[in-house]
Amino acid sequence: MELARRVMSIQPSPTLAVDAKAKALKAEGVDVISFGVGEPDFRTPAHICAAAKKAIDDGYHGYTPADGLPELKKAVVEKFKRDNGLTYGLDQVIINVGGKHSSYLLMQALVNEGDEVIVPAPYWVSYPPMVILAGGVPVVLPTQEADDFKLRPEQVEAAITPRTKAIFINSPSNPTGGVYSADELKPIAEICAKKGVIIISDEIYEPILFDGRKFVSTASLGDEIFAHTVTLNGVSKAYAMTGWRIGYMAGPAPIIKACAKIQSQSTSNPTAIAQKAAVEAINGPQDEVEKMRAEFERRRGYIVGRLAAMKGVTCPNPGGAFYVFPNLSAYFGKKWGDKVIQGSVDLSAYLLEEAHIATVPGAAFGEDACVRFSFATSQELIAKGMDRLEEGLAKLA
Repeated sequence: MELARRVMSIQPSPTLAVDAKAKALKAEGVDVISFGVGEPDFRTPAHICAAAKKAIDDGYHGYTPADGLPELKKAVVEKFKRDNGLTYGLDQVIINVGGKHSSYLLMQALVNEGDEVIVPAPYWVSYPPMVILAGGVPVVLPTQEADDFKLRPEQVEAAITPRTKAIFINSPSNPTGGVYSADELKPIAEICAKKGVIIISDEIYEPILFDGRKFVSTASLGDEIFAHTVTLNGVSKAYAMTGWRIGYMAGPAPIIKACAKIQSQSTSNPTAIAQKAAVEAINGPQDEVEKMRAEFERRRGYIVGRLAAMKGVTCPNPGGAFYVFPNLSAYFGKKWGDKVIQGSVDLSAYLLEEAHIATVPGAAFGEDACVRFSFATSQELIAKGMDRLEEGLAKLA
């Protein structure tokens, strides 16, 4: 049987693969501490669950419009106005089956065969495969640890060609936790807008910011930038609703209409009950969001301190999200039994098999020197995991 070439050109999500392997080891009785998956370890707030239960009891079990429940689209429009100072019409908003679906639809709607999409590295693991599946070419732009893994404007300008269709910007970042300020983001966005490049601003970690930082939405930085930006967001990270699968995006009406057309022929509408819950998440009390953010900040302080104290490890202090991305390349070339640690893939395998901690190799994000740790787990498990990491690294000869 011959499969489509586009399927053969990509790999399954490495973060989900790590999570699956960790769960398999746990099922065998191995005490694995997982730093792998990017999923809040909190329960969905009770008032949101209550809204879903009410929808079930009210018999809200049918189809909604393919591009989303009007009530939810209105809530999203109001959210953008309230939190980001952005004015969108209902025809500029679509509700998707999670944030990942938003990115996938955009690639399908924007990219023709051979078109280029700029992907800053380290990148979220799914960006390049989505470009490839649309027939495009991911143009990976490496960033530097010394720059907090952020793009420089001159770097972006040099990368734009007549084939460049779009650029991904993710702030706060997965995997680095880096956060762009307005002064850092605006010149990059101005270059893209001037050259007609669509800016895909992935803002899924918007409320998870540390040290008093204020969030900056790319589309808010000027009229021309607004006209060239598609903003991606959702309820997964902010409200601990990963499994509810509700994402949303806003941008120029023709792009949103094209995405809605594709959605109508693929998934149809997101789950009706989950959409009702998302209305409550966006419109309801936000106290639980702040409680989660504060706990993530506390954990960040601890894990960064532990990593920074380890021999040969450097670790940028993330400004947001719930990841650290330490440089562990000092351990490359060292031996694990009769094996030599050649890079982050080998090191993550060693840490899982010998130290029983699950991490994601930086190679999956386009930066082999590093390994990603999610601190979306309890303080107790973080402490235990850091002990295992320190002991495991010390054993490498």
